Amino acid sequence: MTAMPKNKPVDNRPAKIIKLEKKMRRRTGGKKLNRSMAGNTLLFILMGICGVFMVLPLVMIVNNALKPLDEIYQYPPRIFVRNPSLTNFSDLFVLMNESWVPFSRYILNTIIITVGGMVGHVIVASLAAYPLAKHKFPGKALLFSMVVLSMMFSWTVTQIPQYLIISWLGINNTYAALVLPAWSFGMGLYLMKQFMEQLPDSLMESARLQGATEWQIFWHIVMPNVRPAWLTLAIFQFQQMWGNTGGMFLRSEELKPLQYALQQITSGGVSRAGAGAAVTFIIAAIPITFFLICQSSILETMTTSGMKD
Repeated sequence: MTAMPKNKPVDNRPAKIIKLEKKMRRRTGGKKLNRSMAGNTLLFILMGICGVFMVLPLVMIVNNALKPLDEIYQYPPRIFVRNPSLTNFSDLFVLMNESWVPFSRYILNTIIITVGGMVGHVIVASLAAYPLAKHKFPGKALLFSMVVLSMMFSWTVTQIPQYLIISWLGINNTYAALVLPAWSFGMGLYLMKQFMEQLPDSLMESARLQGATEWQIFWHIVMPNVRPAWLTLAIFQFQQMWGNTGGMFLRSEELKPLQYALQQITSGGVSRAGAGAAVTFIIAAIPITFFLICQSSILETMTTSGMKD
């Protein structure tokens, strides 16, 4: 008589977790990572301490926005507010409504500059990275070396050449003076190119055999599979553009962004400290919200990516 096969235990875990575990086993050579309970406890304690230090500035921004003026200048300073109120926000809108440029105009300018720079940079960087990653042409190595070399220079070094180019194009004192330079950020091209190289060439070849054009391959195959890269790039570019003051290129008050309004408010003296705290909260809240929205998509896509030939 033949022996009956034993029933294998059923794994009820999600397929994403099983796939991620197999991938980690391949990277570690099939060895399991063994850590003691003391090691795990120490690791969590260190991570908790680092997390407290990282979240402390955000806690202070929220509490300062809710503090009355006497608590803002209290010594020694306190992290948490004792008598929370929305007086700082009401003072902010009263102060900005008295100016000849309304506060909503500063917000609109910031949104236009931020969204235009972020979306344009992701598209331009992706379009430039695709041929560098998946096509062969003369001068490819030289072009990529120039991109890497451009990342070595500080922004202050390129201020004068950038200003001369903007003036020569005749777009000074316009939104384009801030949006167009954001499209040429070398870090985005480098990130997209390195991520696209991980895609298997057989994926593009099979699409070409089925009659797909290069545009169809780029938009419908490459871009969905490199979603973690351009979402991460969008977060970085959003944070950079949101804090732009536009002081070097924008002269008209109607075109100034929100960061410029904050500088004007805080330069008004002690009496405007509460309104300045309210503007700081508004400036910090929008990028954090955008990051939290995109973070879940990045983590979800990272666990399901990693295609190989």
